[in-house]
Amino acid sequence: MITIIPIVGIVMGSIVIFFFFLWRHRQRMRMIERGLQPVALFDLETFSLFTGLLTTGVGVVLSVFFIVVEGGSYSLLGGLIPLGVGVSLLTFYAIRRGFPGR
Repeated sequence: MITIIPIVGIVMGSIVIFFFFLWRHRQRMRMIERGLQPVALFDLETFSLFTGLLTTGVGVVLSVFFIVVEGGSYSLLGGLIPLGVGVSLLTFYAIRRGFPGR
């Protein structure tokens, strides 16, 4: 009985998500049919700037911490990976903002 509860929860959650995407798709298709432009609710530039700054900061702090505590061992990757992701996101933001017509 206890094993059925998580399975039912996952199935019900999946059904809710499926119908959300189905209704959202139908809504957008009706808007396009009527000639209305669907509004984009996600701002990629702001997200990449915020996430890039956050992961770069975390990566720098973790890298410095691991260098001080353990030196140049494999645990340093725990700081270099978020640092690399953050720098990549900030580079993406800079390149995207640099295009003319934006």
